Amino acid sequence: MDRVPPLLPPDDLTARRQALGDQLRDARLAAGLTQEQLALATGIDRPSVVRIERGQQDAKLSTLLRLCNALGVRLVVVPPT
Repeated sequence: MDRVPPLLPPDDLTARRQALGDQLRDARLAAGLTQEQLALATGIDRPSVVRIERGQQDAKLSTLLRLCNALGVRLVVVPPT
């Protein structure tokens, strides 16, 4: 039987969520979009965009893909170091 990988420690999960939010914010600013414009382009409400950028909210894969598509960036998963 396959083993399930252990859960990430809360501090690591928080740091990775924040790093993702930072990257999304940087991509949004590089695209010259406001949070409101990104929300409208993706159908995601602005408060969710804010929480994702701040690392306060987990985002579903479908949400991340919509955000990346609107920003013209690829979603790349990098293993922790």
